[in-house]
Amino acid sequence: MASPPLQDHAEAIDLGLVSRLFREAGIEPAGPLRADLLSGGRSNLTFVLTDGASEWVLRRPPLGHVLATAHDMDREARVQRALGRAGFPVPRVVVTSADPSFYVMARVPGTVLRTDADLAAVPVARRRALGEAYVDALAALHAVDPGAVGLGDFGRPAGFAGRQVARWSKQLAGSRSRDLPGLDELATRLANAVPADQRGAVVHGDFRLDNMIFDLSGAPELRAVLDWEMSTLGDPLTDLGLVWLFWEGWRGIDNPIAGTAGTHEGYPSWGELAQRYRRRSDLRLDDFAWYQAFACFKLAVILEGIHYRHAQGLTVGEGFASIGDMVEPLVSRGLDLV
Repeated sequence: MASPPLQDHAEAIDLGLVSRLFREAGIEPAGPLRADLLSGGRSNLTFVLTDGASEWVLRRPPLGHVLATAHDMDREARVQRALGRAGFPVPRVVVTSADPSFYVMARVPGTVLRTDADLAAVPVARRRALGEAYVDALAALHAVDPGAVGLGDFGRPAGFAGRQVARWSKQLAGSRSRDLPGLDELATRLANAVPADQRGAVVHGDFRLDNMIFDLSGAPELRAVLDWEMSTLGDPLTDLGLVWLFWEGWRGIDNPIAGTAGTHEGYPSWGELAQRYRRRSDLRLDDFAWYQAFACFKLAVILEGIHYRHAQGLTVGEGFASIGDMVEPLVSRGLDLV
């Protein structure tokens, strides 16, 4: 029997513990802390904390069904601290906690482009610059030397793409609750055609526009990259494959997750972004269809995990009822590509 939906998220955070950690870090709250859910259930839970004068953001794992290796708060905080020292735009980590697992970071002001309505609200004259800033940030991330910023042991780049297929196949097994035609076939085809490694890099794992905060008051400026829960050292083209998927790759698939910039006038075409990235990264895109198909597979597995948690009554927030409907169209698109 499914668990009842969570009606009150207050139990998800120990505000007394957060206050104590703040004081140990030299931060004296101006008043009692309050937590308001910013987003939740699709991955980690994100809350806005306020003491009435200042605001912070707290991240913690989702409630209930949590897949092995996922939702590691310590890894998120570690990579943000390392990249911040390197000058990459990430929120500053304020405090961390191991048990219960969460971390608090500074709240970065700006605009998050989540929906097609958000994308349409950006002035047409600024859209090309926004797209270019987005893909330039990805190339800059992949140019960071992991060893130089203390992330030399953050993952194993060699053989990463092949291990990713195996990993997400295992994650699927942990969330399988219904028949999913074609998904196992897609996994097998991907496993049998893994491209050769070019080089390793810090990869984000979910580098989509609604994980970015932009300053749109003038020329678009990327202020911060969020949601580092899937970051590791690996094949940078796995990031680029997901950028393709969210930019225009699921064109025609009804989805409640995010807007599709490539369908709006004025934003760069996918081909223009891909070539801009290639010039800045010096990576070959000859086998890119594999990475596009892998992006479809990975997202299908992630969405199936969300569908599973929703069916168990363990998601928090709105917009989850139709998530599972996206899985089969993504699988079909992946099979066509691979």
